[in-house]
Amino acid sequence: MSERGALRTRLDLLAREVAKFGTVGALGLVVNIAVSNLLWRTTDLQVVRAGLLATFVAILFNYVGFRYWTYRDRDKTGRTRELTLFLLFSAVGAVIETGVLYAATYGFGWNSPVQSNVFKILGIGIATLFRFWSYRTWVFKALPAKETLLSAKETVLSTKGFLKQGRTEQVPRTEADSVRR
Repeated sequence: MSERGALRTRLDLLAREVAKFGTVGALGLVVNIAVSNLLWRTTDLQVVRAGLLATFVAILFNYVGFRYWTYRDRDKTGRTRELTLFLLFSAVGAVIETGVLYAATYGFGWNSPVQSNVFKILGIGIATLFRFWSYRTWVFKALPAKETLLSAKETVLSTKGFLKQGRTEQVPRTEADSVRR
């Protein structure tokens, strides 16, 4: 595969990962906002405490979505380590998210229902950037490159019709291939 083709494949995989992460995150956002609003309207909990509790409900929801859909093809050998790191980085994200809500509520006195929702969503957006980076880098670790490359190569070869009875044909290299390298 040429360097250009390899780059395109990596970008396609990253785009799929971002789309799946975003889908789970969007559903988690709905859970977070719904639980926040439910707690704000039905309990006497303070705004920030109710928001933090809703964040933890969404974190649990998101873990299931990330583990069993977004990152289902990633290493699954160290579940205890994975869950510990997930909770650690989620807690940091919760501090970022709640910090924005806290600053708006207690720092500026912006605590109407609309303002609380706006700053809750803003905090979630900022925390999401941190979470995406930390989850893909530390929590849901990629399988070793050798296994990933073999799987990608088999997929490409089978798609192009080069797989025959479990064996791949050797495609002769052309002079142009060696010049590009």
